[in-house]
Amino acid sequence: MSKPTSIKTSEQVRDRLRVLAEERGTTITELLEELAARELTAAEREQRALEAAGELGIEYTAQVEQAGQEAWAKIRAHQGGAAA
Repeated sequence: MSKPTSIKTSEQVRDRLRVLAEERGTTITELLEELAARELTAAEREQRALEAAGELGIEYTAQVEQAGQEAWAKIRAHQGGAAA
């Protein structure tokens, strides 16, 4: 097991994390671990995009990347999230 550490955040965020963790029957630490593991880094997203393009037989060009970013921005906008 790794060494515990602390993260500074506002009381509002801490309280929200506590509620989310309680609703899932877990701890804030486990919730944060799950969230961190689920989110991809920019490098991981890029690698997955390259792999997906290869599987589809598409050359991953700047234009393909831009079109993909625009498509995801539209999807997030319709889901009520922030557009990239």
